[in-house]
Amino acid sequence: MPSGRKRRRLNDMLPTEENLISWLAQETPEAVIEPALPIIDTHHHFWKNPSRRCTYELHDLWADTDSGHNVEKTVFIDSRSCFREDGPEHLKPIGETEYVIKAAEESAYTPGKATIGAIVSHADMGLGARIEEVFEAHIEAGKGLFRGIRAGFPAEFNAVYHECFAVMGKLNLSFDNYSADYERLPAMADLADQHPDVRIIICHMGGKIDADASPEAFANWQRCIDSIARCPNVYMKVGGAQQRLGNWEPTFHINRRDKPIGSEELCELLYPYYSYTIETFGPDRCTFESNYPVDKECVSYRTLWNMFKHITNRMGLSESEKTAIFSGTAAHVYQVE
Repeated sequence: MPSGRKRRRLNDMLPTEENLISWLAQETPEAVIEPALPIIDTHHHFWKNPSRRCTYELHDLWADTDSGHNVEKTVFIDSRSCFREDGPEHLKPIGETEYVIKAAEESAYTPGKATIGAIVSHADMGLGARIEEVFEAHIEAGKGLFRGIRAGFPAEFNAVYHECFAVMGKLNLSFDNYSADYERLPAMADLADQHPDVRIIICHMGGKIDADASPEAFANWQRCIDSIARCPNVYMKVGGAQQRLGNWEPTFHINRRDKPIGSEELCELLYPYYSYTIETFGPDRCTFESNYPVDKECVSYRTLWNMFKHITNRMGLSESEKTAIFSGTAAHVYQVE
């Protein structure tokens, strides 16, 4: 856990809502590529946390999903926001699911808007088998939309962690994982081998994505991707490469660039990462994600999805492969109807 002083320094680096709006307004909106292509955005957050210096709720999401692409459904990913303020500590994360299901119900009854099709929340992986109580509470609160949790890597995959995975398998729940350290992926592959009945989704191409990485660092990342791609129960979210990590910022971040980057330039910078991931996993085990509003610090929603389409076209993916990576894989992994 970072110190209070470090948290304050990092928060000082976060742009305010006003900064983001004025910065993104400098962009000349691009023409939307393939506007009819159905999309399921598999990774977005809702923020009601003042420390983030901005909020992001359902109507903010709609402002982005209405920007030209055919985003039909979305998957909410845990944001550590709206937890219950009282009650047992291990059940406080249920508050997030309770909050999101209200937004999901509103989206379901609002014609012409993207619908929240699945909810991925949080639970303490230190609970072991006792985590079943938390999962059952999420399932009840989620009213048919709760699909699993997102959590980071522990110091070690001990017996307690394996107990949690056993419960996930029992309840047919999925596990989203992210660490900025892609060198942990081989360990995650070992975990996947031991729990083949649990769908594991690796977020953000496995870790810190640096367009300026050395050839040696890129080759090391490739080896780590290879190690996890061999597991048939593991899926990869291709996205999240447009974000700040701690004190590190990509060259196209709001703090380092006067105007937002365009989709073709962004594709050129990050194509080696995206293409290698998609080629290694295959489109039927990859799904695009916006990681919004985190990636909003680097690129507009419209431009981001244009960039994804540039990547698939440059790779020469077939229509069926594009359908898979933009919506089909997501519908399968998160059981989005």
